[in-house]
Amino acid sequence: MALKRGLSSAGVQRNRASGSRFPVAILIFFSLLVPLIFFVGRGLHISDQNDVLSSPGAKNVDWRERLALQHVKSLFSKEVIDVIAANTNDMGPLSLDIFRKNNLSASWKVIGEKTSITDKINFTAVDARQETPKVKVDVSSGDHAQLVDPAKLARRQLREKRREKRANELVQRDDESIVKLENAAIERSKSVDSSVLGKYSIWRKENENENSDSTVRLIRDQIIMARVYLSIAKMKNKLDLFQQLQTRLKESQRSVGDVTADADLSQSAPEKIKAMGQVLSKAREQLYDCNLVTGKLRAMLQTADEQVRSLKKQSTFLSQLAAKTIPNGIHCLSMRLTIDYYLLSPEKRKFPRSENLENPNLYHYALFSDNVLAASVVINSTVTNAKDPSKHVFHLVTDKLNFGAMNMWFLLNPPGKATIHVENVDEFKWLNSSYCPVLRQLESAAMKNYYFKADHPTTLSSGASNLKYRNPKYLSMLNHLRFYLPQVYPKLDKILFLDDDIVVQKDLTGLWAVDLHGKVNGAVETCGESFHRFDKYLNFSNPHIARNFDPNACGWAYGMNMFDLKEWKKKDITGIYHKWQNMNEDRTLWKLGTLPPGLITFYGLTHPLHKSWHVLGLGYNPSLDRSEIDNAAVVHYNGNMKPWLELAMTKYRGYWTKYIKYDHPYIRSCKISE
Repeated sequence: MALKRGLSSAGVQRNRASGSRFPVAILIFFSLLVPLIFFVGRGLHISDQNDVLSSPGAKNVDWRERLALQHVKSLFSKEVIDVIAANTNDMGPLSLDIFRKNNLSASWKVIGEKTSITDKINFTAVDARQETPKVKVDVSSGDHAQLVDPAKLARRQLREKRREKRANELVQRDDESIVKLENAAIERSKSVDSSVLGKYSIWRKENENENSDSTVRLIRDQIIMARVYLSIAKMKNKLDLFQQLQTRLKESQRSVGDVTADADLSQSAPEKIKAMGQVLSKAREQLYDCNLVTGKLRAMLQTADEQVRSLKKQSTFLSQLAAKTIPNGIHCLSMRLTIDYYLLSPEKRKFPRSENLENPNLYHYALFSDNVLAASVVINSTVTNAKDPSKHVFHLVTDKLNFGAMNMWFLLNPPGKATIHVENVDEFKWLNSSYCPVLRQLESAAMKNYYFKADHPTTLSSGASNLKYRNPKYLSMLNHLRFYLPQVYPKLDKILFLDDDIVVQKDLTGLWAVDLHGKVNGAVETCGESFHRFDKYLNFSNPHIARNFDPNACGWAYGMNMFDLKEWKKKDITGIYHKWQNMNEDRTLWKLGTLPPGLITFYGLTHPLHKSWHVLGLGYNPSLDRSEIDNAAVVHYNGNMKPWLELAMTKYRGYWTKYIKYDHPYIRSCKISE
């Protein structure tokens, strides 16, 4: 039994051993079979791919390149693949740089032969589904490969979109700025005054159509060329052609005349243009010589340039002459008033409220003028805009020629409840040549020669630059009396000095409340970035000027000045003026006028007022801001275009004429009109 059990146990062990060997054998068999199948299948797959990519450039492609080609479909959009296919077919291998520069939009379309993707680049469905983080695509223009990272490509495309968006924004912003500039130019053009710029202006209504004077320009061009060929025909002895050109030239000149717009041309103008064109065509065939024509045109241009310069000088002379003369109407008014004044009895020549003349608690004004109408506007506008006219006192000083007229006008037209007093500068006995340097200098032979002869100009144009030296205001003590205010009004503490070419638009009593901080003169500064500074008025090549003053110091304006007469006396302002006036006897420090010595005398002693108190330029600047004028307390017609002259700018004249009563008997009788 024991032996039988032993045999049976041994048989079981042999069966177990043979059972365990079989799985191991199967495992070994499959471990050998699987690699063999893999490599055989891999070789077949590669041979299939080589058959597909059988072109000469694809025979040397390694396995990474083949793998990349399998995934192109998943990396690029259809538009990109179409571009690659089309360009590869027509121009050989395509560079991605070329594609990136094309900035294709969503609306991009391929125009030309329709080519399917499968005809250009063969892709299999299995390869298209495979993925890889990086690919290597043979799309360069050469034989070398180029790595493309999908993430980098996406970022690059995003950057390009941002650049394009930024460029569009900049272009749009630039277009908006151009539109703003054009609108601003159009607004500025509306303020151009044709009376200043002349008869012909590009902003006139008849010239709104850019071609409204094209026919006029054509005729003038024909006239120029006719003159050129006329001289050449005479030079080459072409008498028949010379006669024809001369005849047509006279006809064209009579036709155009002073016309500036096509609407003003005669009905025969087109026929004359046609006739002139035929003659010019004939002249061109017979006489045209480039060198001769160029020389003649150059000579005509030089002659025209000289004529323009001469006319500018004459215009300057005549405008200065007109600015210095008194219109007939104002002269008539002064004569009539003077006659009637001296017909009055002495009792009727006195003004009321004379007790206010030396009361320092009232508002005192100094006005020095020889123009009756201008002085009336200054006083009338001040009283009209004053809150309490009874507290305003006007000290008016004139010369002996206009003393009677000034008195008579304000006796007939008293300034309401305000006080007025008229004086004659020639009755100031203390103002003599021994005390006043200007009077002493005017009596010298050198000064008389300087002011009255002015190098004896022989022609109209040559006298233009010298006329300003003979301006009567530089010889009148009315102009220099502003440096003697404490002597004229010894009992006053403050006084507001006004020129006679200003208009008051607001109550001015607020100026008496302005703290001048110990300064003598309160004035509005006129300096800009580089103009109206001291170096414009004074000779800084002179050591006295260069040593004592700053050439970049800001200038200020006469016309409306608040003077503290107490500080004036303390600082001896009149003595400072005398010192510098004596030093300028030979006119080497400044040329003329009262502003240069005023800048010197009040140097460091002027307190700047806000510019809204005093707006200047209505006598020369046609482009002032209308809102600044309307908001100003005082507007000043400084310059040659005074409001009482015919050459005044019409756009500003209304501020002045509103204070004149044109229905007044004296004004009507002297034919003074708006």
